[in-house]
Amino acid sequence: MRRYFPLFLMSFFLVIITVVGTNLLADAGKENPDTKKHIVVYCTLPVEQIAVLTQEYEKNSGIVVDLVPLSDADLLTRLAVESDAPRADVVLANSETLKQAVKLKALAAYDSEVTDVIPDRFRDSKNQWVGVWYDPIVFAINKDFLKKLPRAPQKWDDLASNNNQYRLVITDFLAADASVNIFNTLVAVKGENDAMAYLAKLHPKIVQYAKFLSTPPRMAGLAEADIAIAVQSETLRYVHDGFPLELIHPEDGTAYLLTGVGLAVGAPHSVEAKPFIDWLLQNQAQTVLYDNRFYMVPTNADTVVYKKLAGKENNKPIPLFEYEDKLNAAEKAKLLDKWVQTVRLSPR
Repeated sequence: MRRYFPLFLMSFFLVIITVVGTNLLADAGKENPDTKKHIVVYCTLPVEQIAVLTQEYEKNSGIVVDLVPLSDADLLTRLAVESDAPRADVVLANSETLKQAVKLKALAAYDSEVTDVIPDRFRDSKNQWVGVWYDPIVFAINKDFLKKLPRAPQKWDDLASNNNQYRLVITDFLAADASVNIFNTLVAVKGENDAMAYLAKLHPKIVQYAKFLSTPPRMAGLAEADIAIAVQSETLRYVHDGFPLELIHPEDGTAYLLTGVGLAVGAPHSVEAKPFIDWLLQNQAQTVLYDNRFYMVPTNADTVVYKKLAGKENNKPIPLFEYEDKLNAAEKAKLLDKWVQTVRLSPR
C-alpha cells in the first residue's frame, strides 16, 4: 500500500490544481466591480425619483452611477471644498442651485447635438448647465365645483377677484422650493408692492397653507377646497388615481421649477459623464420617469412625454412667465419674511 501512496498524493494535488485553475479561468472572464466604469452624481432631488433613472442607465450602458444625495447648501459646500480635487462628475439640481454653482466656477461648459435643441430659456447662456425638465404651477379645480361656475378661472387675477368666492389651498411658501418659487416669481413679474397686495387678497380665501406639495391637489380632489394652486406633477398623480380634478394652466403665464444638469469642472470621469447628460434629455430617460409616476415636463419638445404633458391645447406650449430675476438670495429671504409678517400671520 505504501508504494501507491505517492501516486495518491500526486493525484490529489492534480485535482486541487485543476479545480483552482478552472475557477481562475472562470473569474478571468468576469469584470471586477472595482474596475467597472462609473460616474459620480451630486444630486439634490428626491432619491426615489433619481434612482429609477440611474438604474435604467446602468442597465443599458453598463456604467455604474454613484448617486450622492445632498441638500442644496451641502452640494454647494462640497463643490467649493473639493475645487482642488474634484470628486463629482455631474451635478443634478434645480436651476437656482446650478446658478450658484456657476458662480463658484464649479461647472464646465458642455454642448452637444442633444443639448443644442433645448430652448435658451432652459439653459445657461454659456452652456454650463442645461434644463432637463420643469414642473409648472397649475390651477387644480374640483370638477363638481367647476360645473357650478359660469366660467372657470383662467388668470391669476381671477383667483383674487372679490367676485369669486373660492376656497383655495396652496403649499406654504416656507415648506418647499416649488412653492417659494411661486412667491419669487410673482414678485419678479408684478413687483414687490403689487405682489404683496395680490397675496393679501388671496389670503382670506386660503383654507390651508399646506406642508407638502401633494396636499393641495388631494384637498381639491376631496372637495375640502375648491381650487388648489399646485405643481402639475403632483396634480397629475391624483388625476391618474381617479380624483375629480380639472387642470388649468393660467393663460397669463405661470411659475415653474426648473431642474437641470451640469458637468463638474475637473470631472474625473468626464468621458463617461457626457453621454449621461445627453441621455437625461432624451426619450428613454423621460419615459422612465413618466412610467414611474413622475410627471415633470421635459425641456426637450421632441420627446414623447413632452407631447403628453404639454402643448395639448391647440398644440400650444404651456404659458410660462417671462421675467428677469434681479434679486439675490438675501433679498428674497427678506421679502419672504415680510410676507410672513404682513400676510401669512394676519387673520383670515
